[in-house]
Amino acid sequence: MRPVYTATAVRSGRWWAIEVPDVSGVYSQARRLNQVETMAREAIALILNVPEGSFDVKVEPQIGTLGGLGQAIEEALRARRLAEEAQDASSAAMRHAVSEIRNSGYTARDAGMLLGVSNQRISQIERSAGRKRTPTP
Repeated sequence: MRPVYTATAVRSGRWWAIEVPDVSGVYSQARRLNQVETMAREAIALILNVPEGSFDVKVEPQIGTLGGLGQAIEEALRARRLAEEAQDASSAAMRHAVSEIRNSGYTARDAGMLLGVSNQRISQIERSAGRKRTPTP
């Protein structure tokens, strides 16, 4: 199992200050948050004298001191998670409805009209569910 090191990143002016508490002496900085992992990985590899690809890095941005920003981010992430869950439920309900409609003898075109999607979308849903298409009269 590969070791995993946690890199904390704290905004400092226009930079992110990076620290890896599990590895003494690993400090770095990055201009953008998406650069933190690379910078931490390079510093860890240098200090431990190991290849950069021999471990994983988990980035934990520290935003607790930024007031309402942390709350806004949490709300956005929660809303996105709820939207993803709703999308999953919608997809499952759509697959079920398509199966029921088609098993009742309706055409793909009719199923599309009933569900408010194109008949091509009905075919896609059927293919993704592994249902064999039956010719429509």
